[in-house]
Amino acid sequence: MSTMNFGGVDETVVTREEFPLSKAKEILEGVTIAVLGYGVQGPAQAMNLRDNGFNVIVGQRKGSGSWERAVADGWEEGKTLFPLEEAAEKGEIILYLLSDAGQMHAWDSVKPYLTKDKCLCFSHGFGVAYREKTKIVPPTDIDVVLVAPKGSGKSVRRLFEQGKGINSSYAIYQDATGKAEERVLALGIGIGSGYLFETTFDNEVTSDLYGERGILMGALAGAIEAQYQVLRNNGHTPSEAFNETVEELTQSLVPLVGENGMDWMYANCSTTAQRGALDWKGRFREALLPVYKDLYASVKEGKEAEIVIERNSQDDYREKLQAELDEIKNSELWQAGSQVRKLRP
Repeated sequence: MSTMNFGGVDETVVTREEFPLSKAKEILEGVTIAVLGYGVQGPAQAMNLRDNGFNVIVGQRKGSGSWERAVADGWEEGKTLFPLEEAAEKGEIILYLLSDAGQMHAWDSVKPYLTKDKCLCFSHGFGVAYREKTKIVPPTDIDVVLVAPKGSGKSVRRLFEQGKGINSSYAIYQDATGKAEERVLALGIGIGSGYLFETTFDNEVTSDLYGERGILMGALAGAIEAQYQVLRNNGHTPSEAFNETVEELTQSLVPLVGENGMDWMYANCSTTAQRGALDWKGRFREALLPVYKDLYASVKEGKEAEIVIERNSQDDYREKLQAELDEIKNSELWQAGSQVRKLRP
C-alpha cells in the first residue's frame, strides 16, 4: 500500500507488487467464496477467482438463463453451482453481484445466511449507500466491503485473459473482524485488478451514477446522436455519418487516448484538427458544464437512486426497459453501425 500523487492530490493505491497474488491466496486459503449473481460482473469475477486458484462457488436462481450460462462456463450443479440461498450459506465470503434491483429482491432470502464473522462484498455501493430506500442493512457482526472494477464484466475478463488487469476501487463500510482490509485487498487482487485505489461506499456510488449518466454512457450516446443527426440532415449518407461520428472515435482515437492521453492525441494530429479542436473544446465545456452540475446534484441528493428504485420496483419494468433499449437498437444510427462493423476486416 502506497501513497501516490495525482494532480497534486495524494491517494492511497495498492499495486500487485505491494500485494501479490500469492499473499491474497495465503489470506483466503481454505475460504469458500460464494459469488451470488451471474449477470454482468458475476461471470468475470467468479471465473477470474477460479482461474487464480481460489475456492469459488456460484449462487444463481435455478432454471434461469444465467444458471444455464454458468453451467456452460464449467460450474457444476451440486459441486460449484447452487441456488442463491445454499451458496450464501456455504460461503464465508459472499460477493453480492446481483443487479441493484436483484439485490433488493433477494435481500430477505440472503440475509439469514450472513452469520457472524462472514464478509459481504459488493462491486457497487448502491444497496448500502441508499440503505434507507433499498432496505439493504447488513448485520453488525460481519465485514462489509467493496471492490468495484472500473469497467464492464466483459472488460474484467478480457483484460485478465490478456495477462493485464482493470483498475478497481475498494472500500470498507464495516470491519467487524479486524480482517476487513486484508480480505478486501485479497479479493481485489483475486479478481484480477491491475491496481486498487481507496474510496468510500458513498463516493463510489456517487461517482459511478454520475459517470455512467455522463461521459461513459448518457452524454456519449447523446453527443453521438446529435452529431450524427446534423450530418444526416445536411445530406451525408448513414455510412459517412457513422464513420465520422463513431467508427473513427472508437477504432482510432479512444484507444490512442487510453494508451497515451488526450494531450498526446492533440500533439499527434494535423494542425487543422488541432486548431479546430482547441477552438471548440471550450465552447463544448461551457455548454455542458451546467448539465453536468445538474446531474451531479441529482445524484448527490438521491434523486437518481429514487428513480432507479421506483422504476425497478414496477412489475413490468423489464418490458418497459427493453422497449427503450430496442428503440436505440433499431435506430438508423445503430443499424448503420451494425452494417459498418460487418465490413471491418
